[in-house]
Amino acid sequence: MIVIMSKQIKFIAGPCVIESAELLDVVAAKLVDINKRLDTDIIFKASFDKANRTSIRSFRGPGIDKGLQMLSDVKSKYGLKILTDIHEAWQAAPAGEVCDVIQIPAFLCRQTDLLVAAAKTGKTVNIKKAQFLAGRDMRYPVEKAREAGAEEVWLTERGNMMGYGNLVVDFRNIADMKEIVPTVVMDCTHSVQRPDAAGGKTGGDRRFVPAMALAAKAFGATGYFFEVHPTPDQGLSDAANMLELNKLEGLIKDILA
Repeated sequence: MIVIMSKQIKFIAGPCVIESAELLDVVAAKLVDINKRLDTDIIFKASFDKANRTSIRSFRGPGIDKGLQMLSDVKSKYGLKILTDIHEAWQAAPAGEVCDVIQIPAFLCRQTDLLVAAAKTGKTVNIKKAQFLAGRDMRYPVEKAREAGAEEVWLTERGNMMGYGNLVVDFRNIADMKEIVPTVVMDCTHSVQRPDAAGGKTGGDRRFVPAMALAAKAFGATGYFFEVHPTPDQGLSDAANMLELNKLEGLIKDILA
């Protein structure tokens, strides 16, 4: 059974990086279809630039100008809300012209200028918890964003480093971060990464994505982040971790049950 208040739960989904307009269309159309059937309000996510790729030879995306135009096209064509991440403070203002949510990458969550610039756009700011921080320490990035004018700030759990080549998720971080902000998102796909530079790229195992989501539900998560792709093994970024697009609806049903 689908709960009546499903739109109160934040769902974020989309490909890791903008690969092509055709890919964005396929994913966006599927999200619209799911929204209609499940009465959800999935936010479309894609990155215009993956500035944190392992190798300098890795695909990064179309860049900010073309990428934001492509995201704007998705917004106008499909009526979806848009989320993208920024890596430098100057990117915040143009991203804010298109996006409803501006995301701060985990490794950059303590960068004051980046947080302030995102906050000044007036858009929702989603701050990913760094792999080297505890959930309770995220009060300080939130404080920076709020003091810079952000009215709505979300926090996202995405695991902590475990040795040199793996992540572990301490789900207690969700409860700790809910004491800071009401919206705590579980990044169900990045949390299954194995960032051990496997052949110059990040590894991982998407088999554990559903379990990550349901465990986060048990700990009170109020949002869920999924990178999805129709053929994830052919994806140009985070291929090992992205969920198959055709499995997204079933997993959302399980979360809402």
